[in-house]
Amino acid sequence: MTVDLRTRYLGLELRSPLVASPSPLTGELESALALADAGAGALVLPSLFEEEILHEELEINRSLDAGTDEFAEALDYFPAVETLAFAGDRYLAHLRRLKAAVAIPVIGSLNAATPGGWIRYARLMEDAGADALELNLYHLAADPSRTAAEMEARDLDLVGAVRAAVTIPLAVKLSPYYSAFAGFARRAVEEGADGLVLFNRFYQPDLDLETLDVVARIELSGPAELRLPLRWTAILRPQLGPDVSLATSSGIHAGTDAVKALMVGADVAMSTSALLRHGPRRLRLIEQELVAWMTEHEYESVAQLRGCATQAAVEDPSAYERVNYMRTLRSWAPTRDLAAAPPR
Repeated sequence: MTVDLRTRYLGLELRSPLVASPSPLTGELESALALADAGAGALVLPSLFEEEILHEELEINRSLDAGTDEFAEALDYFPAVETLAFAGDRYLAHLRRLKAAVAIPVIGSLNAATPGGWIRYARLMEDAGADALELNLYHLAADPSRTAAEMEARDLDLVGAVRAAVTIPLAVKLSPYYSAFAGFARRAVEEGADGLVLFNRFYQPDLDLETLDVVARIELSGPAELRLPLRWTAILRPQLGPDVSLATSSGIHAGTDAVKALMVGADVAMSTSALLRHGPRRLRLIEQELVAWMTEHEYESVAQLRGCATQAAVEDPSAYERVNYMRTLRSWAPTRDLAAAPPR
């Protein structure tokens, strides 16, 4: 039996539901090409951060201006520079090169700090040939004077502004921390999002006990992290309907993980950590495992598999909500060795 892996995401026809999500691998031409060769249905570039662009511009301007007030000859020290390649320029150049080199969709990703930045760089990515755009809503609501309603309204306004500025398909990558997530997801779609990516994975800072510095430590995901996006994909699919694209992200490490994502209604399964750990060729293995499972269970296509285990489709819909929480707590039992161990 031949398995048909084709799927649609953001209105784009993909050869496979396996998508390489933002990472250093999609940010470099050689590794991005290797991902395409390994069978990726689409590539999502790393996010372009507006703060990175502004910081780089300020540092270069500061360097060029250094000493001009003290030494007259400093005015002629540097040769005239007509153009400088900032982070945004390099990003757009990479996007153009990649688009010219692969036959699969290339999706730009953007995290801006200001409404003007969102709109400006969204248009630039569209002009550079991006097949779609992913808005990466990555920020912390740490200001106690701002209410949840105000923060959500700000995010929704950004979605609407970018939707009005570009014509290419638009996905919004969300965190799971909105106070009423299902309602926010629906409103994001009403503001013009063609699809949602579940979820943005916030990296948490750590402390160096010797220097007392706050340091960045990246912990790659594990398969257990798939459970949160699985739950919400299963809940949202029947609520949002088939015309809204859903991408499950975090915890896709094997073909069976992709099976679960498709069963709860995802159009694509996005992977990063597994590819960083094992290299681009891991994607081919995940696809082989996906095809093997579908063949064994007599699913002929992704379309046939998709959505068979959403909240509306399962026998016990409450399993995705509070009842499942209580059952899970009561299901734990200590191992025999732990139960027999004397108290200390």
